[in-house]
Amino acid sequence: MTTFADRLTDAVLRRETPVLVGLDPRFAQLPDSLTKDLATDDWPAIANAYVEFCKGVIDVVAPLVPAVKPQAAFFEQIGPTGMTALANVIAYAQDKGLLVILDGKRNDIGSTATAYADGLLGPGGTSPWGADALTVSPYLGQDSLEPFVDVARDRGAGVFCLVKTSNPGGGLFQDLVVDGQPVYRYVAELVQQLAAETKGDCGYGAVGAVVGATYPEQLPELRAAMPSAWLLVPGYGSQGGAAADVVGAFDENGLGGIINNSRAIIFAYRRPEFEEIGKNNWQDAVEAATKQMILELDDAGITPRAPH
Repeated sequence: MTTFADRLTDAVLRRETPVLVGLDPRFAQLPDSLTKDLATDDWPAIANAYVEFCKGVIDVVAPLVPAVKPQAAFFEQIGPTGMTALANVIAYAQDKGLLVILDGKRNDIGSTATAYADGLLGPGGTSPWGADALTVSPYLGQDSLEPFVDVARDRGAGVFCLVKTSNPGGGLFQDLVVDGQPVYRYVAELVQQLAAETKGDCGYGAVGAVVGATYPEQLPELRAAMPSAWLLVPGYGSQGGAAADVVGAFDENGLGGIINNSRAIIFAYRRPEFEEIGKNNWQDAVEAATKQMILELDDAGITPRAPH
């Protein structure tokens, strides 16, 4: 079975970009054409609008990027029909040839962690939800991660552990120094161990790390600390991260990092620079914003190429 890391590497090389588009549907920011006459408590109708919106984004970005990242919270927020909508979006994205990283930040212990892993992880009918990869919290310890790693290994899926998050308050605990080393470095050591144990042909493992673009000085440090782990980098765009900030996430071949951009792409029609482009068709603004990010990364020297 092909590993997730190998599939992600192939997808990035095929699209020649590490751009990851986040699917964060928010009712108040959807185009008027999708929400006109909808009541804010008509959850089934809103769920349908979320599916239509996400499919519209996917149709535009599928030829351009290797993967998308649906945020489960926005679907869960609208109840049972929202969860059905999420399942439909995952399936649609994969039908369009995209890898799907489900942003669920799950974890628990024992049989509960196993249940999360079994239900959420595994494409191609190997799990009910079918995600190619899942974000997880490592702070319940190694035994809480092992069920996810085991399922990922068995099903050719991936796991991205929170190591250094992009939010301003993340350092409250992650930067605490214990025995001369910040807590996030201890998490990075565990991620590297698990990644090294699950390596694919590409040299990267099934276990990766979430490391925010809003802390650019720590990206090279963590790239070096986790040479076997793909880095999922949030914080680009609306959170302030730019191309120069994420250069440190990549290896010498421009691989090993995937850079997420959500709001600045999917709601690009609301940005002044894309307002005219998206006036008649909001998808045109999505396409323009995606191409702009690809170009920004390329201009920063981030061009993935196959290792020699």
